[in-house]
Amino acid sequence: MAIVKYNPFRELRTMQDQMNRMLDMAWNREFGEELKEGVWQPPVDIYEDEQSVIIKAEVPDVDQKDIEVKIENNTLTLKGERKHSSEIKKENYYRVERYFGQFQRTFSLPQSINQEKVQATCEKGILTIILPKRKEVKPKQISVEVK
Repeated sequence: MAIVKYNPFRELRTMQDQMNRMLDMAWNREFGEELKEGVWQPPVDIYEDEQSVIIKAEVPDVDQKDIEVKIENNTLTLKGERKHSSEIKKENYYRVERYFGQFQRTFSLPQSINQEKVQATCEKGILTIILPKRKEVKPKQISVEVK
């Protein structure tokens, strides 16, 4: 086992990250829904280009069959579950920092998304959801002739 120099700020930063995740989960839940142990949220990046909005979520060790992507009422819901490996006995672990169990994330979609052409792929533990934008009709400029 390697000897690691103690850094108290690393432990504080880890605790702060965990508290932020817990508060984010509590504030993003419906009123009255309890915060269950084992619930986690994969971190996401959301960005857009001229043609689409792209969501990338980190879902390492999650089987593709355990991921559900659904769009309903302009809301994208991402559900899944990371299962804990039962091959290794609990007492054999030195440290467990990754979250296991069910997760759910929801995102409000803009009206400009073409929901019929949404694509989702999972590669190297990154779930990529491509939300193409609709071709919107631009207003026609009419010049007014002054007489």
